[in-house]
Amino acid sequence: MLAKVWKKVLLIILLVACLFNIVSKLVVKLPFLKEIELSVIYTLKNQPKNETENKTE
Repeated sequence: MLAKVWKKVLLIILLVACLFNIVSKLVVKLPFLKEIELSVIYTLKNQPKNETENKTE
C-alpha cells in the first residue's frame, strides 16, 4: 500500500518537473531567436562598411 502511494507521488513530481522544464525552454527560446535576428540585421547593415574598409587597405 505504501509503495503505491510513493509511486503516485513520485510520478506527479516527475510530471510537474517535465512540464516546468518544457515551459521554461519555451519562454527562453523566444528572446534567443530575437537576439539572433537582431545580430543578423546588425551584421548585414555593417557589411558594406567592412567591405569598403578592406578595399582601401
